[in-house]
This record gives sequence, C-alpha cells and structure tokens, in this order.
Amino acid sequence: MREDIDCDVLVVGAGVTGALIAWTLLQAGHDVCVIDRREAGWGSTAASTALLQYEIDTELQDLVDMYGREDALLAYRACAAAIPALARLAGRFRGVEFRNAKSLYYASKWHHQFRLRREAALRQAHGFDVRLLDAEDVGREFGFTAPAAILSAVAAQVDPYQLTHRLLAVVARRGKGVFDRTQMVEFSPKRGSVHVRTDTDARIRCRHLVLAGGYEAQQYIDQKVAANRSSYALITDPVPEDLGPLKSCLVWESSRPYLYIRSTADRRLLIGGEDDRIDIPLRRDARVLKKARKLIEKTRALFPHLTLDPAFAWAGTFAETKDGLPFLGPHEQHGPRVHFAMAYGGNGITYSMIGAELIAAALAGRRHPCASLFAFERLRRR
Repeated sequence: MREDIDCDVLVVGAGVTGALIAWTLLQAGHDVCVIDRREAGWGSTAASTALLQYEIDTELQDLVDMYGREDALLAYRACAAAIPALARLAGRFRGVEFRNAKSLYYASKWHHQFRLRREAALRQAHGFDVRLLDAEDVGREFGFTAPAAILSAVAAQVDPYQLTHRLLAVVARRGKGVFDRTQMVEFSPKRGSVHVRTDTDARIRCRHLVLAGGYEAQQYIDQKVAANRSSYALITDPVPEDLGPLKSCLVWESSRPYLYIRSTADRRLLIGGEDDRIDIPLRRDARVLKKARKLIEKTRALFPHLTLDPAFAWAGTFAETKDGLPFLGPHEQHGPRVHFAMAYGGNGITYSMIGAELIAAALAGRRHPCASLFAFERLRRR
C-alpha cells in the first residue's frame, strides 16, 4: 500500500480468517480493505492441515461443566452449521479442493472409552448425527484396534490456501484492495472511526477495524487470553494402496495432544499432531524431522498395510485457549469499533466462518447468537 485509503472496514490479516471475514462483509455491502505484513495466504493458513469439524478440542461434556448445557450446545451447533456454510461458499469457486467427510474420534487409551461413551450419549440426546462404535466395529470398519470410537456424519476437508486466494481475489476486484507486505504500525480508535498507519507510511481511515492476524493479534491487548503452541505435520507421497475409509473420513484420537489423519484428492495422507509448548521458531524447526518420524510411527501402528513415504514435513505456531473456544468481537481496551477474530484451537477455519457471520451481524446492528459466548467477557463467567 502506497496511498491513503478511506473504507468502511479494514481487515488486518490476509489468511483464511481475514479472507472469510472480508468476503462476507463485502457481500453485506461494506467497502473492505485487507492488509497483511506477509504474503496473502501465508502464515498459519499455508501451514494449516484444514480438518473441518464441529467437534471442539474441548468435549461437549466438559464444555457443559464450564458454561452450562445451553451454551455448550450453542457452540457445538454453531460449528456444525459452519461446515455446510463453508461447503456452499467453496462451491462458488473453481479450483478449491473441498470434500465432505465423516470424522472418527477414537479412544487411544483403554480407559478413554468410558469418556467417549458418555460423550456419544450426550450428543445423541441432543440431535447430533453420531454412532458409537465398539472395538469390533472399529476393527471391521476401519481396520485397527481401539476400545471405542465416535463416528460423526458431519465433517469436511479443504485446501485453505486455495480458498483464501479465491476469496481475496473478489475483495481485490470489488473492494478497496488487498495489500500484502504492508504492516500495520499503529491504530487509534476515534469517535466514529479508527485511524491506522502502515509501515509504508500510508494512512487508512475506517469505520471498523478487524484484527484477524492469528496468534499475532494477542499483541494488541494487555490481557493474556491464549497460549502459543507448536504443532507438527507432514504429507506423504501418493499412497499406492487403497485408502479404504481414509478416503472419506478424518481420523483423530482422544489423547492430548492428539494424532490426526486425513487424505487429499491426490491420494496422499496429511498427518499432524505431536504438539508441544515450545514457542521459539529455531528450537521448533529443529524438531520437525524427529516429530515427523513419530507421526509416521503412530500412523503405521494403525494402518500397517499402507506405504507411508513422507514427502514434506513442517511446523507452525498456533494459539490455544483454555476452553477451546475462540474470541470474536470487540475488547473493552479499544472500544466497539475494533473487532478481534481470534479463531484459536483445532477448529480455526470453522471458527473463522462463525466469526465472519458474527462480525457482519454486529456491523448491521444485529446480535449473533454466539456473541456473548465467544466474547472476551466470558472469562469473567468462568
């Protein structure tokens, strides 16, 4: 960005979260501008393994204990509704890999089966389309050993880099532009507007500012609301054998941190997990190959008949909240015109879709059903 701009909404962050928000606000009739200090679609978006699930890292039964049954169900149902919404959106564009899938959540330790049985019963009682599988079912349908598992009918997988660029192309063409390699240096909320200055010395005056810069957005508030973690992933060469249920089902385990596996359209397996608390890039990157070997070992233990040759491995920083929920909306430190889109945890893209709808509702003077639950104020409730 080289010139000053006036717009309705400035979105800081050109990853999948910022792209979903910018596109949604553009459709609602707002003049939208997007900036990012990196290249568009880079950062956490390029590193994402993009499993789309309504199942939050915090199980429904635990969320009930934290916030009560009504709010726990609200969170799960919002995530479940976000997946078909993402499917409809991806379907509007050519060249976006999106596939609906099922999700298998298996007990990776013997005693976890009791927790999973309670979880399955609770979800079934409230209308979620799940099946409880016993050890015989898991062996017959998936070919590995686990004492129990929950098979969910609603899940999906997406290429987030493709989706981000398709969305941003529309914003660049119909909005006030998309500018990468442009860093926000400072912002000042004023009466009726927010003033922003960039490192290119451009000035942006907007009616609303949306901070959608992933884990880096935490720097703009004094309150600590999340912890940074490192996650590791790899992708294999195309697997010559029949992938069987892995062609249409995401697989993840009950242990924390958890192993997760999904396939791609070109018959590769994308495998992730082995998260740790290291938040120093050099130390994190030095562990990538060791972590990749561990991920391959765990996957081979489940599917020994598959040829798993790693093609590429990587690591990235992600942020995690204590309750597994996002923070979406204003923070009292900056007033009502500065909106945060902290889509943290394993449901990042799903939360981003909800965040886009929530912020669009706020700008239209409506209150989204999840506004209170996903607000910073919920920390006082806990």
